[in-house]
Amino acid sequence: MRGRPTLYEDVNMIKNAQEVFWQKGYSATSLSDLQKATGAGAGSFYNTFKGGKKEVFRKAIDERRLAFDAFKKELNNYDAPLELIKDFFRSIAEADTNEHKKGCIIANTVVEMTYIDEDLEANAVQILKEVEQMFTEVIRAEQIKGNLKSKTSPEILGKYLITFWCGLNTLRRMYQEQKVLKDQIEMQLAVIS
Repeated sequence: MRGRPTLYEDVNMIKNAQEVFWQKGYSATSLSDLQKATGAGAGSFYNTFKGGKKEVFRKAIDERRLAFDAFKKELNNYDAPLELIKDFFRSIAEADTNEHKKGCIIANTVVEMTYIDEDLEANAVQILKEVEQMFTEVIRAEQIKGNLKSKTSPEILGKYLITFWCGLNTLRRMYQEQKVLKDQIEMQLAVIS
């Protein structure tokens, strides 16, 4: 007979911790914040996460990697993957105010961890590079099929979309009005028409 499951087996616990990190960032999140979000006492928390806050943060970031992996699978099975990418960006305009304020936890981590924690920064950079590669592969395939007018290198366009993503996550904190965001998104997406 198995004993009580560890806290890590509860995916919701990681997602709850992720939400705190997303809103406050790594540095401003305390053990108390994580215990409150996860419902774990200090002993349970450290028994589950020997690496403490940093381990929880890494697992929370890895949850986003899993979400991007799921999106990649969806792109691979979609008849018009470029449209799915465009819809991904368009959906940002319709998010609520709280989502706008949070931005992207991965891009936030790159900015916050520069000069603070090389490992966490490198992990976040790697995730963004994986997303860039996903965009690049779709663009390359769509150019070959003749579904994309632009003859710009897929690598340049993949980097463009990551640049757009990171900039959009700042812009949405400045302007939360749907029309403003929709107009900016459509203007940027014209590059991959």
